[in-house]
Amino acid sequence: MLQYVGEIKIPESRKDTPTMAYRYANRNQLQLLPSCIEDYISLDNPVRAYDAFIEALDLKELGLNLDPHQVGNPQYHPKVMLKLLVYGYAYGIRSSRKLERETHQNLAFIWLASGLTPDHKTIAEFRRKNRSQLADILKQCAYLCIELHLIEGNTLFVDGSKFKANASIKKTWDEKKIQKVLNNIDQRIATILSQCETIDEVEEMNGSLVKMDQELKDQDLLKTKVQGIVTKLKAKKQTSLNTTDPDCTRINSLAGTHAGYSVQSVVDEKHGLILSADVVSENNDLNQFSRQINQANALLEPKCQVACADSGYASTAELAKIDQQGIKVVVPSQRQASEKTPSPFAKDQFTYDSIHDCYICPEGHPLTFSSLNKKKKNGHKHYLISAKKTCLACPHYGVCTSSQQGRKVIRLVNEELREKFEAQYLEPESQAIYRKRKAKVELPFGHIKRNLGVNAFLLRGLPGVKAEASLLGTCFNLVRMITLLGVTTLVSLLKEIGGKYPTSLEGIG
Repeated sequence: MLQYVGEIKIPESRKDTPTMAYRYANRNQLQLLPSCIEDYISLDNPVRAYDAFIEALDLKELGLNLDPHQVGNPQYHPKVMLKLLVYGYAYGIRSSRKLERETHQNLAFIWLASGLTPDHKTIAEFRRKNRSQLADILKQCAYLCIELHLIEGNTLFVDGSKFKANASIKKTWDEKKIQKVLNNIDQRIATILSQCETIDEVEEMNGSLVKMDQELKDQDLLKTKVQGIVTKLKAKKQTSLNTTDPDCTRINSLAGTHAGYSVQSVVDEKHGLILSADVVSENNDLNQFSRQINQANALLEPKCQVACADSGYASTAELAKIDQQGIKVVVPSQRQASEKTPSPFAKDQFTYDSIHDCYICPEGHPLTFSSLNKKKKNGHKHYLISAKKTCLACPHYGVCTSSQQGRKVIRLVNEELREKFEAQYLEPESQAIYRKRKAKVELPFGHIKRNLGVNAFLLRGLPGVKAEASLLGTCFNLVRMITLLGVTTLVSLLKEIGGKYPTSLEGIG
């Protein structure tokens, strides 16, 4: 029942002001929320879609332990914890303390958790213990999208984006930094020992000797720590190591150099939904194309027909792995993507004669095979001008080349494949596909970074960041599904088809 508490008194200075121009309220007005938590949320509230999605998941397939007969203090059901995490991540709330706060004051969270209020330690512990299970949520989400015909799988787009790790770049050690620190330690130890020799052993100097002895111990401890880092570097066969998060790597981006990860995303052409996501400790995308496409294809039957990416993935060896599966590759080479005006004496201005295995320069002079560089992963063949005097006497000498040995052209062992992919990219059909790439595959990263404000991971280590990437990818898909189908339709569909899709994938490299 509402109780009348009297009229609101308007100040004398405002009596002449029309009261209808503004809305006034009284904090002392008594109100009663609905007695049933179910009445807190309208039927078309998006939170119902997140609730229905978690209810549709097969928790046993996810690997979450469900034992209603376990002894001890009753635990929170995994579904409740998943709902809090997924819904929180969907609105940029990732901190366990903030999630705890929302369960007390946010009606959507109160409804979602049915009034339960797990503390931040419980939320954080659940996320930490179930990192591998959380990493599989996106796979079940993708299966649901396929069943709802929101993902067709005909054309896939791949892209990557860099995210900061929960670690400082100052904690990253490489050979150069290690050597510098070790040299400084040795110099400091030598200085301390030298000072000790000059101090007279008198009573008033005993304090200085004690301090120096302690500093010597500190320097020895630091040296032992640095040598331990060297051992770890050799064991992992890495060029650098971050002592806070050993799995992250040095990332170069527009924001500068920092410790981070590369997040890979494979998006379907139809509605731009994420089919799969992965996190790697690499600074570039050159080695990722085949791995990411194969991982996405493991969810599809049949496999995709076209795989598209930007020039950052233009590794001929990687593209060939997908091409061999009968999948059309639409990826521009580095030189095709370059906006620089091509030189009149660039390599593509030289004509290759496959019969005589030589190049013909723009002036009509042959460059014959000289040597094979086997140090390179895929091998490079070197072609030199037949007579270097020809180059030295050429009117274009100094522009075409300034080498005293004459012009040299390098040809990949698999150059023919590279030329095939370049020609394939220029086809009208391929150009039409490539024009869609930005709108499809860059949208998820834009939503995650700009709308949700996620530029860095909270968890450390690959298992943790993969779990976060999966949660973020799932949240993006759910936002798109709500936009495409509406809340009420999506909820009813999830209730019909949920809980019957596996998460374990075989054959993924």
